[in-house]
Amino acid sequence: MLTKETVAKCLETVIVPAAARTIVGLNLIRDIEIDNGKVTVKLAKTALNEGTQKWIEEKIIEAVQRTEKDVKITVAYIEAIPADLNEIGNVIAIMSGKGGVGKSLVAGLVAISLNRLGKTAGILDADITGPSIPKMFGINGSPGGSESGILPVSSKSGIEMMSINLLLPSEEEAVIWRGPLIGRAITQFWEEVLWGKLDYLIVDLPPGTADAPLTVMQTLPVSGVIVVYTPQDLTTMIVKKAVRMAQQMNKPILGVVENMSYLYVEEIEKKIELFGKSQGEEMAKAANAPLLGQLPIDPNLAKLCDAGAIEGYDSEFIDNVGKAIITAIEK
Repeated sequence: MLTKETVAKCLETVIVPAAARTIVGLNLIRDIEIDNGKVTVKLAKTALNEGTQKWIEEKIIEAVQRTEKDVKITVAYIEAIPADLNEIGNVIAIMSGKGGVGKSLVAGLVAISLNRLGKTAGILDADITGPSIPKMFGINGSPGGSESGILPVSSKSGIEMMSINLLLPSEEEAVIWRGPLIGRAITQFWEEVLWGKLDYLIVDLPPGTADAPLTVMQTLPVSGVIVVYTPQDLTTMIVKKAVRMAQQMNKPILGVVENMSYLYVEEIEKKIELFGKSQGEEMAKAANAPLLGQLPIDPNLAKLCDAGAIEGYDSEFIDNVGKAIITAIEK
C-alpha cells in the first residue's frame, strides 16, 4: 500500500534536466495526497518551462508506478516564487578589501571541500564586473528557467552556481554598470534563482567595501565571512578594511586564508616566500578569527583553473577548510 513516505521516496529519483538536480533537492514538492488509491503530487512550477513540466510529469508517473503499477497519478502544478522554495542553511561570504588576492579561488575550493564532505553547496558569483567562477569550473552553458525563476547551473560534482557570465552572449563581454545595477543583479541572484535546498551557499564578493559587498551584507542572511589576503604589507593593510567592515556589520568572521603564501621548490625541498613573510598570525589576530589555511603558489592549481577542472584539485586546504567551517558554524 502506498503512503506519502513511499511516494516521496520514489520522487527522489526525478531529475530536473536543466539543473541536474532532483525535484526534492530543488524543493519543488509542495504536497502529496493519497485518496482511494489515487495519488496527487502538487509541484511548484517555478523556473520550469512547459516542456520541462511535461517531462517531469511523465517521470513522476514512471517513478511511482515502478512501486505500484496500477496506481493513478495526477501532477498538479502550482505557482510559487523562488524565495518561497529556497531553504539555504548557511550563507558564507568570501571577501577582501583588495582585488587579485584569490577570493574566487578560495570560494571555489571552499565549495569543493564542503561538497566532498557530503554537504550540498552552491556558489553565488557576486563579482558582477569580474566573474571567474564559471571559467574555473569549466561551465559555459546558459542557465535554464522560465518567467517565474532561474535555474542554477550544476558543476561536474554537483555544486550549484549562478554568475553573470552565464547570462552574457560571450564570456569576454564587459559588464559596464553603475553600482545600483550591480546591487540589483546580486539581489536577483539571491531572490530569483531557484537554489532549492542547500546546506551552504558561498558568495564570491568583489573587492572593496562599497556597493556590492554592502548589498550582500544587508540583503543576504550571512552566517559568516572568510577573509582572503596575500602576504604583502600593502595588501594586508587594505584587507583589514574588509575585516573592519564585517565587524561593523556584525557579521562573524569564520577565519582568514592567506593565498600565495609561498612557493614550494621540490628540487631543493624549500618554501620560498615570494611576497614576504607570512602575515597569518597578524591577520588572524586582527580578525579575531583562526587562520584557516595558507595556499601556496601552485602551478598545477593554476593549470586546473585555466582548464576549467578545479574540482580535480587535491590539497591539505581542501581536506581541512570544510571541516573548520562546519565546526565554526555549528558550535
